[in-house]
Amino acid sequence: MATIAVARAYQASFQSRPHTTLAVTGGTFNALGDFVAQTYQNTYGKQEHTGPFRYDLDRTLRFFCFGFAISPLIGRWNVFLERHFPLRASSGSGSVSLKALFKRVAADQIVMAPIGLSLFLGSMGVMERRTMPQIKQKFFDLYTPALITNWQVWPIAQLINFRFMPLPYRVPFQSTCGVFWTLYLSIINSKEDMKQDREVELHKTLIQ
Repeated sequence: MATIAVARAYQASFQSRPHTTLAVTGGTFNALGDFVAQTYQNTYGKQEHTGPFRYDLDRTLRFFCFGFAISPLIGRWNVFLERHFPLRASSGSGSVSLKALFKRVAADQIVMAPIGLSLFLGSMGVMERRTMPQIKQKFFDLYTPALITNWQVWPIAQLINFRFMPLPYRVPFQSTCGVFWTLYLSIINSKEDMKQDREVELHKTLIQ
């Protein structure tokens, strides 16, 4: 009953305020992914911390802001895919076109995945107040490995998403799966930040 009530509330909110609904949903799931990542790092990655672990609320807020900003864009992208690669004839009858389905996934992974990853690394660098050289280093260190990992895990999830999820629920489904993806991004981004912070401290020590 609770699940049905939540689904109805989401549907009503989406119909009246689609972009806001997608933004809040995406931001919430992104924040949840970072919460899981920090909990994981506190439990299994304590060797990475030199002192007592402190939960980084600002880090979670940055992930919420990124999810809040990008989710409406993903919603519009899904509408674009729906219009340009219809799975059924205009009448709505007939079997699903596997060719159109695979075109959707291919377009998503070739176009949106690289753009989304670039926006993530760039926006995180800006929100963390990194310098331009540090942001460029973040791209150099993380972009290619993260994109390859993306192509290893997301095509299957998007096949299910595009095939079975109604349009209003595609971003929430993607965000739900994305909790684990956000966990991955949060951890690699955090490790890169710690690496850059150590380099800055070492540089300060050498020039003193």
